[in-house]
Amino acid sequence: MLEEKVKAALNDVRPSLQADGGDVEFVSVSDAGKVSVKLTGACGHCPMAAMTLRNGIENYLKKEVPEVSSVEGV
Repeated sequence: MLEEKVKAALNDVRPSLQADGGDVEFVSVSDAGKVSVKLTGACGHCPMAAMTLRNGIENYLKKEVPEVSSVEGV
């Protein structure tokens, strides 16, 4: 159930990333709410990727899925 909520929330942010030539792939979510994702395309090499991950993806996921404790890039 948590995995499905996270995937749905990622689908909400995906168009913004794709508009800049990037994307995000779901990797896993732990029972503690730690989400692992992979930034791909332009986002995978961007010097601002860490900021996108924290200020964009992590903040949105925490807002939409309160069970999410953190997001990490792999």
